[in-house]
Amino acid sequence: MSSVPKNKEELQQSIKVAFEKILADYSTIPSQMSREIGIAGSVKGTEISVSDTISYLIGWGKLVLKWYDLKSKNEAVDFPETGYKWNELGQLAQHFYSQYHSWPYDKLIHEFTVTTDRILVLIDSLDNQKLYGEIWFDKYTLGKMIQFNTSSPMVNMRGKVRKYKRVNAIE
Repeated sequence: MSSVPKNKEELQQSIKVAFEKILADYSTIPSQMSREIGIAGSVKGTEISVSDTISYLIGWGKLVLKWYDLKSKNEAVDFPETGYKWNELGQLAQHFYSQYHSWPYDKLIHEFTVTTDRILVLIDSLDNQKLYGEIWFDKYTLGKMIQFNTSSPMVNMRGKVRKYKRVNAIE
């Protein structure tokens, strides 16, 4: 789905489609190759593993859930994350990689699935007004913030994972 979601249904669909496509790619990668370096990282000039791409997606998904949880309780949110500024997203990505570095490949895929499901449940619990009818952070709606940190990076990572699969002749 290339168009930007503008309502609840489009947001749900964009996440489901992006998730199913990247999950299908992850399922074809042998676990013994999941920690091989060979994918362009978030920091210029660095390379990461397939497992790191999943860690990145889990990290951002969990942040979306954390932001929503804190804001719904009228608590302060340290965007993007405590100890990181918006111009330090490369370092935040490195944090996600190290946070999940010891996790086995199948557990990472499971956690990615659970996190994505939790985001879809959250979206399902909200209406279009909450998602797209009001500014939620800075100049962005909640729906836009969810999309920026779920389906958009899933599509981006899938391109990198597919390139890795081509280079390594993985069907």
